[in-house]
Amino acid sequence: MGIVFKQSVKGTIFVYAGLVLGFITTGILFPRIYSPEQIGLIKIILAYSSLVATLGTLGINGATIRLFPWFRNPEKKHNGFLALILITGFAGFALTAILLLLLKPVLFGMSVQKSILVARYFDLLFFMIFFQIYFSILDSYYNALYNSVHGTYLKEVFQRILVIILIGLFYFDLINFHQFLILYVVAFCLPTLYITLTLIREKQFSLRPDFGFIDRQMALSIISVSLFSILNGFSLLVIQNIDVIMINSMISLDSAGIYTICFFFGVVVSMPARSLYRIANIVAADAWKNSDMKTIDDLYRKSCITMFIFAMYIFLGMWVNIDSIFRIIGPDYILGKWVIFFIALGSLLDMATGANSSILGTSPYYRVQTWMLILLVILIIVANLILIPLFGITGAAIGSAGAITLLNLMRYYFLYVKYRFQPYDIKFLYVIIIGAISYVVSAIIPDMQNFLVDIAVRSSVLTLLFFLPVYFLKISEDITSKANDVLRWLKIIN
Repeated sequence: MGIVFKQSVKGTIFVYAGLVLGFITTGILFPRIYSPEQIGLIKIILAYSSLVATLGTLGINGATIRLFPWFRNPEKKHNGFLALILITGFAGFALTAILLLLLKPVLFGMSVQKSILVARYFDLLFFMIFFQIYFSILDSYYNALYNSVHGTYLKEVFQRILVIILIGLFYFDLINFHQFLILYVVAFCLPTLYITLTLIREKQFSLRPDFGFIDRQMALSIISVSLFSILNGFSLLVIQNIDVIMINSMISLDSAGIYTICFFFGVVVSMPARSLYRIANIVAADAWKNSDMKTIDDLYRKSCITMFIFAMYIFLGMWVNIDSIFRIIGPDYILGKWVIFFIALGSLLDMATGANSSILGTSPYYRVQTWMLILLVILIIVANLILIPLFGITGAAIGSAGAITLLNLMRYYFLYVKYRFQPYDIKFLYVIIIGAISYVVSAIIPDMQNFLVDIAVRSSVLTLLFFLPVYFLKISEDITSKANDVLRWLKIIN
């Protein structure tokens, strides 16, 4: 877990920097500066472009993660792998652009009935899709070179700083909403150019393909992995975005905007996993290639407990401060209080399963995960059709959390039956007990008039009561080791 934890820590720093920036934009600036309809429009554009761009990669990202270990050869420019995936990306964009044009009436018919804004900015999707496809491809390639941090910085920090600048320009009436939206799309395109220049500077950018390296067996493997990767990625994005699309269609664009803001707070719990999965995918793929079951088991076991600890702390910290959170984002969004709870709970359970998706997705049984996801797409759509009319946007949150939980239960069961991987022990119960005690003590603190002081006090108490027992009981080897490094640097311990 050495390189995994090291890059996860670096990536997590950028993730949390992005979290702060995301909180500033989504939690503070958006609800105060833009109308719920405008927020809903931005989310709808992102949702549609993400879904189509996932198809546009033609699944080559999955092939990069799983098959790049066979191409890896710096002296031979990795046997022309980059040129291969760039050609695939161009073909994917051409196909999805044609598909989007043909399906425009179907995709936007129901949305237009709710808001004409969605159809007005349809053409922006093509720019978003093109650059999302190529950023995804180049980022996967860079990640396969054991550098999972750079892409995280570009998406979590660099891009969000640009968005904050644009919000400032809009707030001070230097640009109107139409201009803001155009520049917002440009901000999503710039990371692609940035990572391209980085690869060129590091002499990792080669446009010379080596088709002779790809024999019949490798070609079949690329096609098979890519096809299932398309289904895999598309299914995941449907699970992540279908709720806001259905809320827009079944309720209103305003409700979609409220859900978007509250959904952001819920998924904060699972943000540390982003940097873990990026490097864990490559480590797991190399381990499967070398039949190194010990490395895989070690990755699974350590990632589960470490991610569960961080997720539990963030979940409790969020809920103990929930009233103060709504004092920040405003009373108009109070309807989404239980959206935050259920999405955060689903994220907590997702984090408790560690790197299971990386392990199963790079294993010889990678197809199984795809079928699981397809089943869940069907289940979440059915659940939303039932729950949204009954409980509104809270129903969508329940459906989303339930889908993620069911997916992880299936992954756990499959890995246990096939490989006897069992990452859970008594330490997880310790974390639950420590979390319950620290939450109760933090929650009974009397309310303070200044909500910022209230957040600071409750969070400080929760942090001390939670992490001190975790450290002294040595529940997580990675957390204890890193904490000791910090304490030595501060000269508190030898």
